[in-house]
Amino acid sequence: MATAGRPLPLILAAAAAAVVLLVAVVLAAGQASGSEAEAPAVRVVPTAAAPTPALVHVSGAVRHPGLVALPAGSRIIDAITAAGGPTGAADQSGVNLAARVADGQQVVVPKRGAPSAAASGSTAGTGGPATVSLGSATAAQLETLPRIGPALAARIIAYRDAHGGFSSVDQLSEVGGIGPKTLAGLRDLVVP
Repeated sequence: MATAGRPLPLILAAAAAAVVLLVAVVLAAGQASGSEAEAPAVRVVPTAAAPTPALVHVSGAVRHPGLVALPAGSRIIDAITAAGGPTGAADQSGVNLAARVADGQQVVVPKRGAPSAAASGSTAGTGGPATVSLGSATAAQLETLPRIGPALAARIIAYRDAHGGFSSVDQLSEVGGIGPKTLAGLRDLVVP
């Protein structure tokens, strides 16, 4: 069969040649511009790992004593709230409610009339408050002590680093911001 005086095989051959020529032109243009056919670049966006929650033991005069899991950066007040809040007999005046919690910390909310027990660490079965080691405590652990906030905790750690630790609790009086009254309140809660 012929179309307009040309045989069909010639038309097909011309069309195939035109397609091959078009493909060759497109490939040559891509190589000439230096933009070879590459896979698109994959950009990896680093993500911050989710902070590990702090596991805190809340005991004493709270509605539901026990372990509570808190988001990183939580405060003592958050731990007490997670434990159901203080009971009517609770005395929170000796507990630094604004201190940040640390993983593995124990928060003891004393009853009115009982000795202040804002402590961290373990009670080691004594039933009394744990003591905080001035030689190894983190800032968060120091902040659980009465009258010790972030700035004073940082000064205690700076003193410890500059002087090679504490040989006695009385050396706390050499830390700026710790006067006789604060030292007296800390004496039974800390060890060198």
